[in-house]
Amino acid sequence: MTLILGLESSCDETAAALVTGDRRILAHRLAGQEAAHRPYGGVVPEIAARAHVEVLTPLVEQALADAGVTLADVDAIAATAGPGLIGGVMVGLVTGKALALAAGKPLVAVNHLEGHALSPRLADPALAFPYLLLLVSGGHCQLLFVEGVGRYRRLATTIDDAAGEAFDKTAKLLGLGFPGGPAVEAAARAGNPRAVPLPRPLVGTAEPHFSFAGLKSAVLRARDAGVHSAGDIAASFQQAVVDCLLDRTRRALAVADGATALVVAGGVAANGAVRAALADLAHAHGLPFVAPPGWLCTDNAAMIAWAGAERLAAGLTDGLDVAARARWPLDPTAEKARGAGVKA
Repeated sequence: MTLILGLESSCDETAAALVTGDRRILAHRLAGQEAAHRPYGGVVPEIAARAHVEVLTPLVEQALADAGVTLADVDAIAATAGPGLIGGVMVGLVTGKALALAAGKPLVAVNHLEGHALSPRLADPALAFPYLLLLVSGGHCQLLFVEGVGRYRRLATTIDDAAGEAFDKTAKLLGLGFPGGPAVEAAARAGNPRAVPLPRPLVGTAEPHFSFAGLKSAVLRARDAGVHSAGDIAASFQQAVVDCLLDRTRRALAVADGATALVVAGGVAANGAVRAALADLAHAHGLPFVAPPGWLCTDNAAMIAWAGAERLAAGLTDGLDVAARARWPLDPTAEKARGAGVKA
């Protein structure tokens, strides 16, 4: 059975995992950096890169020990090669290259977004291509028709901020702490989701894309007005995001002919309100709803190892000269969206 060592270092999580081709996660080690970034209210790229350098090698050693294997037992090394904070991406990719060279193993340079896109197949063996994927994270918010490994058709993207970024900025504005997504979700439980009249950008429009910059600005104005509690603002913000995601996904379902399921992945997919609303939407359209467990939605190395396994099985490996990429769209042929087309 194929055994893949996966490495992840694209943002502020350092991780190493060993995953088999039959979907067994033999080991997963992860080191977070929340304490280092908390004073700044967000991820500082230089701090993140230095932390990856310090912990990645020990994490690899620990993962191998946890699985009871050596590097010689591994069939390939899969490492995130982008997109992400370029300093961190380079740490993981160079480490992957060194291990592949030293052990004489193939290297698989994984697109971090493909890791998210294929992670539901690691969690659910029954999930077959093609499926409609809502990829919603701190840096990206996209609707993709996943036709197969390496075959992605982008139906929508964000024209400004991603939903996860809006969650983080809202948490910072409300003084809820870092990381922002879980903090906003926790505060929202004590609030009224209809208390604050916030906008739903692009909802109901013919344009397929997402927009969250105006919603973030509206949160700032609501905070400064001093009328509503942080809980009410958080709950209203979260509901506005859910409404936007539902409206855009509903529109994509209308053109996703042949989709076997509605799938969600990425860090924001760990949000309970988002998952529940999407599950209802899938049910209304007679489709299965697939979402990885919460820990597999946030950045991790198991999804990178699994993407590596899927690519290796398809005969897709990379040379040691493969470059790290800060930007790397899954669908490079997609028409550029107005605004933040670079996030496509």
